[in-house]
Amino acid sequence: MTKLFLFLIFFFVIAGPTFAQRSSVKAKADTTRLNAVTVKGYLSNQPVLRVPASVSVLGASQLKVQPDNSFVSALNTVPGVRAEERSPGSYRLSIRGSLLRSPFGVRDVKVYFDEIPLTDAGGNTYLNAIDIGNIRHIEILKGPDGSLFGANSGGVVLLNQVSGKADSTYLNAGVNGGSYGLLHEKASVQIGNSKNRFNFNQSYQKYDGYRQNSSTHRNYFQASDALQYGKGNELRAVALYSDLFYQTPGGLNLAQVTANPQSARLPTATLPGAIQQKIAISTKMFLGGLINEVHITDRIRNVATVFGSHVDFANPFITNYEQRVENTYGFRTYFELAAIPKENFDWKLNIGAELQQTNSLISNYDNNAGAKGKVQKIDKINTNQHFIFTRYAADIFKRLHAEAAVSLNYYQYKFRNVAPLNEGNFKDRDYTPQLMPRLALSYQITNDFIWRASVSRGYSTPTIAEVRPTNNIINTSLQAQNGWNYETGFRLRNQDETLLLDASVFYYRLNNSIVRRLNPDETEFYVNAGGTNQPGFEIAFTDWLIRQNSSNFIRGLQFNTGFTLSRFKFRDYQVAGANYSNNALTGVPKEVLVSSVQVNFPKNLSLFVQHNYTSSIPLNDGNTVYANKYHLLQAKASWQHSFTRKARLELYAGADNLLNQKYSLGNDLNAVGNRYYNPAPPRNYFVGMNVGL
Repeated sequence: MTKLFLFLIFFFVIAGPTFAQRSSVKAKADTTRLNAVTVKGYLSNQPVLRVPASVSVLGASQLKVQPDNSFVSALNTVPGVRAEERSPGSYRLSIRGSLLRSPFGVRDVKVYFDEIPLTDAGGNTYLNAIDIGNIRHIEILKGPDGSLFGANSGGVVLLNQVSGKADSTYLNAGVNGGSYGLLHEKASVQIGNSKNRFNFNQSYQKYDGYRQNSSTHRNYFQASDALQYGKGNELRAVALYSDLFYQTPGGLNLAQVTANPQSARLPTATLPGAIQQKIAISTKMFLGGLINEVHITDRIRNVATVFGSHVDFANPFITNYEQRVENTYGFRTYFELAAIPKENFDWKLNIGAELQQTNSLISNYDNNAGAKGKVQKIDKINTNQHFIFTRYAADIFKRLHAEAAVSLNYYQYKFRNVAPLNEGNFKDRDYTPQLMPRLALSYQITNDFIWRASVSRGYSTPTIAEVRPTNNIINTSLQAQNGWNYETGFRLRNQDETLLLDASVFYYRLNNSIVRRLNPDETEFYVNAGGTNQPGFEIAFTDWLIRQNSSNFIRGLQFNTGFTLSRFKFRDYQVAGANYSNNALTGVPKEVLVSSVQVNFPKNLSLFVQHNYTSSIPLNDGNTVYANKYHLLQAKASWQHSFTRKARLELYAGADNLLNQKYSLGNDLNAVGNRYYNPAPPRNYFVGMNVGL
């Protein structure tokens, strides 16, 4: 990979400007111009080119070519992001970090659905409840960015739902199926005029799975209604309901993978297996909120959101049967004051706050072959997380963009035992309020070349799943992790933005890193493991090597690539008499390279091919076991036909893991009994169709 890395540096630094010059010259003779990529993550729309942060955008065109049955493939195209799916429906996600905190689920990353936090006050994020087929736009803010979004040390993901133009009316539907019993159906309708836009989305997905005990199904409903009142003012109502069920096959050791990779976790002399215990996860979630944006004057606007959610969660596991009932409510608002623009100076000031309260009833029982048995422990935990924030951004001489932002974060949880102690009073655990500042600059060296730099503080409190893990012991001594991130980079484009190069180098020094440990009976607990040093390099490049046209055999050829270089290590990590200092960070590959080519042909035919190279991955803190490197190759061919201006048909077919690689798309880290591996499917296929009216 060293030679590959040097080649990439040469290609992007030396050849990149050449491409830009070529494209700029050709643009004079080509009237095709792509819409400039914009981001909303910093409270108002702004061109991504000038944002002084590592921001990646997956728009409708990027999401369209990816499989719409999972977030994993699309998210993994973004440098610095690692998404995994240990079994169908079992997501894990990290941004510039390790999955040590995430044996399952999403932690240390703040996720929003529209303006509503999908991450609750206790740190849980049910990303797998969302159907990616109903998401049109994803923004990923990489690195700690708590100055506007509260406590996190990984990053922020912003999901925007499917919608069309405000005054458009349409009906879309699609269905696809494939290997191992895959079936995914979706439909959406929008009724819109100049004053109101109503959107409703429905989907159903099922999958029998490659392995034993790995079937899944999800019913999903999503609705929104937007009312325009006054100039630029809008009131939106957003709601979704998700009913997700998936079985979990469990990890295998190397000998078991070799003997039968489709097997579920096998019983041992002391514990039953996955099939015997009928291990599975059921999540029913309702999320809703009201979002109001009002322009009080020409210079002052306010966005205010009230929201709430209800989650019913059940997980019969090997050692217990867990149930959780979680109710969350909250409020988020911010004001924006804009300057009276002057020729060489412009600025904006934001000030806001967010409050969340999550009340959880967590119950554990004996698991009698998938049925609840004797009570082990029942606890009530109420979590409060709130913060206030402010941001000042200025543009000077139309070249220099400067930002200063800070948030003050508060975190508290209360707990009491219902069974067996039946405690009457709650006990408190308060964390000292923390400031999370961020300073950032970008400078437009030329019209098409922008340099940026930033420094920010990350701070992430333990999640409720870490405070009360599966050993059923509430760990009040667990500390928040924190650190400073230093970063610089640049963006390069051509005049019509058909070419874009984005590169960054960073160093994140994290303290009190939270890591997962396992007891011999496989119940888990969490400890603070000293600190980590996390230097990295990321680069993303896209270009229409052959411009879109209507006359040639190749009607357009777009090349995309993203490269991630991670040199993450434990700085001072000693636990249970073992010293893991200077070891590579568990679960993090050193190199990931994801490249794709999209080719358009006459008659509205197109071909998309994507390759993912992931280097070997350390599976335990001692770095004594590694998962092998792998190459994933996927392809998708499609044909589209328009009958009228609105009526259209799309047919497509594709395949995944064309090279038939043996790999795990998600490993169990530090696994008891060396059960690290969750084998992913070999070569598999899918076909589908979409219609629009």
